[in-house]
Amino acid sequence: MRALLQRVRHASVTVDGVTTGKIGEGLLVLLGVRREDTREDLEYLAEKIPNLRIFHDKEGRMNRSVIEVGGSILLVSQFTLYASTRKGRRPGFDRAAPPEDALRHYREMIHLLSESVSVETGEFGARMSVELLNEGPVTIMLDSEDRRKRRDDV
Repeated sequence: MRALLQRVRHASVTVDGVTTGKIGEGLLVLLGVRREDTREDLEYLAEKIPNLRIFHDKEGRMNRSVIEVGGSILLVSQFTLYASTRKGRRPGFDRAAPPEDALRHYREMIHLLSESVSVETGEFGARMSVELLNEGPVTIMLDSEDRRKRRDDV
């Protein structure tokens, strides 16, 4: 599972001209689910995202989480985070989870994140327009596969 986090001053998502989610200060999180993702992948990112210290403290250091600054999360499903561009010019999406599996993980992520922070969302499977003002700019990619690599390194 991949999550692309962007620290934002504000962000919103619209579908057919209707705003489905809107936040002030916080994180825009684009979430990609792969075929092999498990509950463990989901829980790893659901814990990491709201606790990642990427907001400034009084000294101007990135030392506070979205929870600590009282921010929100705008969560948007994005299967293209698993695009493969190794062959040809058209991306392939074979690693992305089928829509029914991705939707299940997406809904569970909303639930888990909502336990610690306010969450707004896009509309799963819809063609969305996302607007944001990236603060910093700060953009960070999290990948649940990284926890496996870390375990293997120990």
